[in-house]
Amino acid sequence: MKREEEAILLRIFIGEHDRYQGKPLYQYLIEVFRQEGLSGATVFRGILGFGKKSILQSTAILCLSTDLPIVIEVVDKPEKIEKIKPLIDEAVKEGLVTEEKVKILLYQGNAYP
Repeated sequence: MKREEEAILLRIFIGEHDRYQGKPLYQYLIEVFRQEGLSGATVFRGILGFGKKSILQSTAILCLSTDLPIVIEVVDKPEKIEKIKPLIDEAVKEGLVTEEKVKILLYQGNAYP
């Protein structure tokens, strides 16, 4: 069965070495999103990128970076996204967050045992 809904997609761009409350920031945010009951979130580790300071970060052996780019994506209903924004504001000291309206196509099969 397929269900369509309007939702909000947040993308949070941070560095691999960013930390909050003694743990990697990406881990902290994922744990908070789970505790807040969001539908799901994913962390992506970049292989190449640069940010505001134009410092190239890469996994290439000759210029192995110590702070690779991280992108966290979370998609949920607008009211749930609004609820987590203050938590993001508190934890992210340097980075970029984008927000966009999306249409989700949710495919639901049989329930897992």
